[in-house]
Amino acid sequence: MKLPVTIARILTGSLFIFSGLVKAIDPRGLAYKMQEFFEAWSHSGFLPNLMATLGDYALSFSVTIITLEVVVGVALLLGWQKKITTRLLFLLILFFTFLTAYVLFSGKIRACGCFGDCIPITPIQTFTKDIILLLLSLLLLWKIEYIQPIQSTKTAGVLVLLSALATVMLQWYVQRYLPIVDCLPYKPGNDILSLRKMPANAVPDKYEMTFVYKKGAEQKEFRMDALPDSSWEFVDRKQVLVEKGKNNVPVITDFVLTTASGNDTTEAILSQKKQYYILFVKDVKGVPQNFTADKEMLQAFSKASIPYYIVSAQAELAAARYTALPSINILACDATTIKTAARADMVLYKMSGPVIQQKWGWASFKNVSIN
Repeated sequence: MKLPVTIARILTGSLFIFSGLVKAIDPRGLAYKMQEFFEAWSHSGFLPNLMATLGDYALSFSVTIITLEVVVGVALLLGWQKKITTRLLFLLILFFTFLTAYVLFSGKIRACGCFGDCIPITPIQTFTKDIILLLLSLLLLWKIEYIQPIQSTKTAGVLVLLSALATVMLQWYVQRYLPIVDCLPYKPGNDILSLRKMPANAVPDKYEMTFVYKKGAEQKEFRMDALPDSSWEFVDRKQVLVEKGKNNVPVITDFVLTTASGNDTTEAILSQKKQYYILFVKDVKGVPQNFTADKEMLQAFSKASIPYYIVSAQAELAAARYTALPSINILACDATTIKTAARADMVLYKMSGPVIQQKWGWASFKNVSIN
């Protein structure tokens, strides 16, 4: 039994560390996914006020869960505090299994984000993975005596603490400077206009129109090529999905920039031939109160006659922040889109036409060279 326990320990511990680190490079991604769960439960009528409150703390929950994943994985591999570790492991897997089961069977959420945006897997794959992990965790609980530490308690404790600190610091860093690995559609080198188009090999959904007619108390559905005679009275028509298409959703579906008057200016801005900048202001309150690098940077753009645009879902707050600028181009964009495009509270894009050349999180604004 020692060998199966050792294998289960290595597999589970390694997977927890890997899963935690993949999400640690973009903790906001998990936070937004958690907000989806809270919103889905709220809309279902389950403690809506509590769900709304929990949604406000989604980022804190995200950082905590990611750190716990890594810490539990390291502790399990080291054999440190095995009773606490195996019990915490089981509870975490039980929690993850509940979430993935909800995604799979409710259909209200597309994916659980278990491996972040870099490794997307289907709901059935995620649920299967969690069932296997649940069985492995039960084995570890049942045969806990075969889990032997590979380091002294003190050394292992120090390593677990260091892993926790390193994971927290990594998450702190990427929330200020952007994810180390960018797996989103808005990574440097991507052409936004091209990604808004339907893929070349797209197969559209196939629909069939059916018509509902009635005659007396009888009501029936008829296909387009088999409509009834005039003795039947038309009631309704229905569009039925006959065959699901493939690859028929653009990579970017909701990137729309609108002016204060409500005009869609996306194509006009992204079709420019010259270089320009886009400043995404996701949350003005998220940066330190004494932070001024964004204002100084935009002032420098103005003096150098370099075009720039401020994009925010909070147009009024953004306008109030930049009133001292000689000219303000504030464009509105959907808040969810900005969450995907800007993984920090402020993000600057250097653009060449529709192509993203470079990106900076707000903590790097002082390093932006004006050229």
